[in-house]
Amino acid sequence: MSAQCGHSHSFDGTDPAYRRVLWIVIAANATMFTVELAGGALAGSQALKADALDFLADAVTYGLSLAAIGWPLAARARVAMLKGLSLLAMGLWVFGTTLWHLAGPGLPQAEVMGVIGVVALATNLGSVLLLMRYREGDANVRSVWLCSRNDAIGNVAVMAAAGAVALTGTAWPDLVVALMMSGLFLTSAAQILRRSLAEMRQPASAHAHHRHA
Repeated sequence: MSAQCGHSHSFDGTDPAYRRVLWIVIAANATMFTVELAGGALAGSQALKADALDFLADAVTYGLSLAAIGWPLAARARVAMLKGLSLLAMGLWVFGTTLWHLAGPGLPQAEVMGVIGVVALATNLGSVLLLMRYREGDANVRSVWLCSRNDAIGNVAVMAAAGAVALTGTAWPDLVVALMMSGLFLTSAAQILRRSLAEMRQPASAHAHHRHA
C-alpha cells in the first residue's frame, strides 16, 4: 500500500512515521559519505568518489525535505526544485571530472571498491525498504525516493566495476560506471524539476482543496 492511503492527492510527508524514517536515512547517508570518501581516496576510484558525493547530497537534501514537511505546496515544490538543481550540478560535475580522469594514470584498487560497495549497497537497500511505501508522494517526497533508488543502483554498478577492474586490469570500468551514475543523476534531476515546476504552477486554491480533501 502506498502512502497515499487511497486518496487522489499526493502524500505530502505529514506523518510522524515518515519523519522518523527520514532521520534514520539522513544519519545513514552522512555516515556512508565519510566511509566512501575515504575509500574512494584510498582505492583511487572515481566511481566511489561519485557515490560518496551522492551520499552527501542525499543527507543534505533529505534534511531539506524534513524541514519542508507541512509547508505550502508551492514552497515544498521550490525545495524539490533546489534538490533537482543540486542533482543536475552533481551530474555535470561527475561527468566533467570523469572525462578529466580519462587521461590520468592509475588503476583503482578493486578489492577496496568491492568491500565498500557491499557496505554501501546494504545501507541503501535498507533506506529503499524504509522509503518504499512513500515513493508516490509529492515532488518533495518523490525526490527522496528517487535519490535512494539511485544510490542502490549506483552501488550495484560500483561493485560490478570493481569486478571488471579486477578482470581487465584497466581503469575503464570504473570510469564508465562514473559516467553512468552521472547520467542517472541528470535523468532524476529532470524528473524532479518537471514535477516541481508543475506543482509550483498549481493555484493556491487547488492546494487548499488537497489539504482538506
